[in-house]
Amino acid sequence: MSQSAEAYPRSNFSSWITNILARYTFMIVLAFLLFAFILLLSGKDPIQSYKDMFTSTLGSVYGFSEVLLAMIPMLITALAVALPSRVGLINVGGEGQLYIGAAFATWGALTFQDLPAWVLLPLMMLLGMLGGALWAFIPGYLKAIGLVNETITTLLLNSVAPKIVGFLIFGYWHSAMDTVKTANFVPAARLPTFFGTRVHLGLILALVLLALFWFFMTYTRWGLEMRAIGGNPQAARRNGIPLKKYLITVMCIGGAIAGLAGMSQVSGFYGVLLLNFSIGLGFMGFLICWLAGGEPIGILLMSFVVAIITTGGNMLQLTRDLPYATINILLAFTLFVVLARPTFFEGKKA
Repeated sequence: MSQSAEAYPRSNFSSWITNILARYTFMIVLAFLLFAFILLLSGKDPIQSYKDMFTSTLGSVYGFSEVLLAMIPMLITALAVALPSRVGLINVGGEGQLYIGAAFATWGALTFQDLPAWVLLPLMMLLGMLGGALWAFIPGYLKAIGLVNETITTLLLNSVAPKIVGFLIFGYWHSAMDTVKTANFVPAARLPTFFGTRVHLGLILALVLLALFWFFMTYTRWGLEMRAIGGNPQAARRNGIPLKKYLITVMCIGGAIAGLAGMSQVSGFYGVLLLNFSIGLGFMGFLICWLAGGEPIGILLMSFVVAIITTGGNMLQLTRDLPYATINILLAFTLFVVLARPTFFEGKKA
């Protein structure tokens, strides 16, 4: 009796994992086939192009480490979108929250340079999260009181945050040698790297956040109430769930996660706060969350795939003479396939 009871959940879990992997593999392969058609129209060899892409990313330890490095901010910002989505909030403001989080963390790095790393790095993380949370509080509060839709406010605030960072760099923090960046962070303000690569502690932070997201949404009362709000807010309100409190809190937590991504970029990747240091990482996280449908395993898988595409795109510019904009076409095809996913699978069931 106990053996069969134990075997059933394992079989269920194995089947669930297999279905998820099959679904995402199907979508990715279809997107790559559509992109191959574009390459053919451009006079390029799609097989050789894909060979160059995957060889440069997965064909060596260095290439694989660069994929993991590119994956870190994408995974974190995707979680910053996924958590608010569980209560029906659309957080398009990961880019702005990332910038403000990076600015708060930079202030800590420049102000407390004499602190040891074991104190300074946690302080910078907390400051980065605080900055992102404060930036997300604005749309979260306006949404909670029914004044403005959060999609509009988060999107508009994305254009404000880089201007604030630029003002701080030009006005107060710029290096004596360069006006478009701050002074270099002291070693104690840099996230440690692993095995002689550029992969830093941010990867561990991202994976821990992913595990916590899965655990809280699956096994806690808060996760249940958040799903209830996302499914039917009016019914949740009638059952005594405090809607306003959840909307503001969850949006702030999402912003804090995005702020942590900003801290990891300036501390782990650059070691300095640069003007316009983000290349749309917040928007990339939004794309990944939508590609994954907000599922933790899907977010991990799609972050890895998008990191391969973006990293391999640099190589295609050199080997195939392709503009980097073609990589955006591949990402767009992937999104289109995901949006059409219900049609594909309903057709298969029928």
